Amino acid sequence: MATNNQMVVASIDGSLLTEAVCDYATWIAQGIDAPLKLLHTIDHHQEAAAITDLSGNIGLGSQEALLEALISIEQQRSKLLLQHGKLIVNAAKNRIIQGGLAEPVTDQRHGNLVESLIEIEDSIRVLVIGLRGKAHENQPDQIGAKLESIIRSLHTPVLVVNAAFKKPQRIMIAYDGSKAAEKAVDMVATSALYNGLVCHLVYVGKDNAETELLLHSAADKLIKACGLEVISKKLSGKPDQALCDYQDNHAIDMIVMGAFSHTRIHDLLLGSFTAKMLLNTQKPLLLLR
Repeated sequence: MATNNQMVVASIDGSLLTEAVCDYATWIAQGIDAPLKLLHTIDHHQEAAAITDLSGNIGLGSQEALLEALISIEQQRSKLLLQHGKLIVNAAKNRIIQGGLAEPVTDQRHGNLVESLIEIEDSIRVLVIGLRGKAHENQPDQIGAKLESIIRSLHTPVLVVNAAFKKPQRIMIAYDGSKAAEKAVDMVATSALYNGLVCHLVYVGKDNAETELLLHSAADKLIKACGLEVISKKLSGKPDQALCDYQDNHAIDMIVMGAFSHTRIHDLLLGSFTAKMLLNTQKPLLLLR
């Protein structure tokens, strides 16, 4: 349950999607009247490993000299990374202020991004993050190396951004009757962020009395929400393909859905529906667990 102390957190790394992450985070923070935090992490793991590897099979005196040189390089590299990070944070802060949100909080940390997010999870109302970071930003067939771990680890909504900001006018809830899907319906029905929008409630699967009842109940909950136009639809076929086609045909600006409801073994053997949606859709996904 959200509290007054929770913030919209924008995870930034200076990649091509950083500006879009800032813009979507600003839109959400303004829409729900919540503070915004910019989070940037510096992971030193690879540099630390390099020191260990290079100092192995050499004489004691040479080893000490080499270690001192490597430590000096590491210290200089850390300073440069910190300065680079500050430039990224300042540029993001300025963009958010220009977007109309005063005084975003900044948080620059050393360490692993996943661990940092878990550490501050209680203070996160919504996490906004890019589909790919610096390492994969030119690889359209890949998602960020840490994204799956982040989505699986957190129990707070995660908005995954994959393109430049466009203020949503039409959203789609990918509804399957699961707990996460019900959570998505409740969130859209009760949040001021979606006032005035068109909400497509889309079910992909068997067309029977049970699914009809579930869809009708969810649609009724959304219709009763103030200022929300609701269109419900049943589709057949492969869920990821049917939803992506529907998104394209109806100019959907954002998809809301549950994430990773299966185990890692299931996903390994059969493929993850969430991963397919992340790779195939061209619009941001708001994921709930």
